[in-house]
Amino acid sequence: MRLLLKFNLVLIFVFALGASIAGYVSHRFLQQSAEEQVTQEARLMVEAAAGMRNYTATQVGPLLTAHQMHTNTFLPQTIPFYAATEAFNYLRKTYPDYTYKEAALNPTNPRDRAVDWEADVIEEFRNHPERTEITRERDTPEGKSRYLARPIMAEASCLECHGSPAKAPAALVKLYGRDNGFNWKAGETVGAQIVSVPVALPVRIAADAFRTEMLSLGGVALAMLVLLDLLMTFLVIRPVTNLSAKADEISTGNLDVPEIPAKGRDQIAQLARSFNRMYQSLVKAIRLLEAR
Repeated sequence: MRLLLKFNLVLIFVFALGASIAGYVSHRFLQQSAEEQVTQEARLMVEAAAGMRNYTATQVGPLLTAHQMHTNTFLPQTIPFYAATEAFNYLRKTYPDYTYKEAALNPTNPRDRAVDWEADVIEEFRNHPERTEITRERDTPEGKSRYLARPIMAEASCLECHGSPAKAPAALVKLYGRDNGFNWKAGETVGAQIVSVPVALPVRIAADAFRTEMLSLGGVALAMLVLLDLLMTFLVIRPVTNLSAKADEISTGNLDVPEIPAKGRDQIAQLARSFNRMYQSLVKAIRLLEAR
């Protein structure tokens, strides 16, 4: 096997090993970055919902309360949960894969009733009161989605509408009935804010970045291999090949071989000078024998 081929095989093995390690580390890093990006988007949505709820409770609700009392009606727009959900329904017209729901086990509005997996999240919050956030992935018909959930605790002010039907506003009972959304207890976990964000886009961006990185790494490795081959050829292979050819000529009895140029102070130049000295000594010895 030629020296250059052996050299290339060693370099290819080293490059492949390094690329495998770098690819593994890079892939994990990019995937984790994608997950963190999705989770951060979900947190941003939850905080935006909290802002909507606070705005409704502190500014919109008081303005509409007087109107409700005057007209003896109930306006769901005064409920912070309702306002946050409605605002995100407008957002979904542009981003249909993003969802927000204030799911409850016993809601007044039927659309807020928790489905099976949402009910499991709420029960987990109930069983583990110390938890303030749950983040997981789930499969949906549109693909993988990452959801972030935070518990909804019933406050004393909530009991004005969700305590007992007898004490609830008559207009609310007339609108939603007496069977749902009552008998809440202060401090009880009654639901969860759940934001779902699709993971397809960040994962695709991470995959594209990983592919670009590996292609770039492969291109750099190929360029380095070509450059090292050229250096190896000019600095090692050619001098050694020339040295081997001269040695072959001398071995066949040709004593008129010119000396090998020996420039520099590297090992190849030292080998050439040693060869020249050996060649000169051999020629002198042969000529002395011939003279006898």
